Amino acid sequence: MQKGTATPSDAELIERCLQKDNAAWEAIVARFRRKVFHIAYKFTGKHDQAEDLTQEIFLKVFKSLDRFHRDADFSTWLSSVARNYCIDHYRASKREREVVVEDLVAFDQAPASTGSNPQRTLEDRDRRTFLLAGLDRLPEKLREAVVLRDLQGLSYQEMAERLDLPEGTVKSRINRGREELSRLLLRAQQPVRRGGGQRPAGRLHTRR
Repeated sequence: MQKGTATPSDAELIERCLQKDNAAWEAIVARFRRKVFHIAYKFTGKHDQAEDLTQEIFLKVFKSLDRFHRDADFSTWLSSVARNYCIDHYRASKREREVVVEDLVAFDQAPASTGSNPQRTLEDRDRRTFLLAGLDRLPEKLREAVVLRDLQGLSYQEMAERLDLPEGTVKSRINRGREELSRLLLRAQQPVRRGGGQRPAGRLHTRR
């Protein structure tokens, strides 16, 4: 290594970042990317989701950099921000899955519409079609688990007996099914958010 090219400290890079030095920010990302990815991967267990979370965490860090106390250890602070972001992400994803399940149960148990409000009847029908189309796209084992638990109301023990599986496996399939269903429905709605237009609820393609 040539003289005068010593690796800059975290504090030096942060100061340069605050002065709008893009190269300094790239150096911070390169230095800590593996650490942040490992934290994200522990929460998701999936490489692609951990990659997405890593990018989101660094964006949050960049926006919060001016609030970092210079006397603190940057690596420790970064790890704390990453863990808190992952926890918030998990809670939000869990709530999205719960909403999907609540919708499925509500529509499965709802009485037939009297037709007194045609617009509401059409909206309910479209939403039900959208939810059931997403359910139809699940792998068979996951779809079966979600249907037995959330639509038919079977207990874990009853499902284990019917499917001839350990209860742990049953619970795992239910959680995976709910997570995948939520992801399918959110993905189907993304074009609406980007384009700003209204997309019919029943446009999610089903498997043949």
